[in-house]
Amino acid sequence: MRRWTNREAFHARVREWAAKLDVPAKAIYVRPMNRKWASCSTAGTLSFNDELLDLAQELGDYVIVHELLHFSVPNHGKLWKSLMRAHLGDYETAEKTLRSVAAVNQPGKVTHG
Repeated sequence: MRRWTNREAFHARVREWAAKLDVPAKAIYVRPMNRKWASCSTAGTLSFNDELLDLAQELGDYVIVHELLHFSVPNHGKLWKSLMRAHLGDYETAEKTLRSVAAVNQPGKVTHG
């Protein structure tokens, strides 16, 4: 599994997915977060947990797409799941892996924002 080389590579990947999904990401932050992998605001701000930089890029893609889809689908219902599958295929595997990582590193961390 490929890992992120640096923050700039992660930021570039967020911008790439944002363009693909036609989401206006106004600000992108990578910072320490205690209980989440990421969050987004209605103003177009995306914040990602800096722990993602130490994980496989496939897991980062899951979190990136997850958050970007919330700009058009605010819940985790059927439409959101269909879009996740359309863009990432078997996204559930990445979700399970992130839960496992969170359980080991920080019990109580949630996989979504």
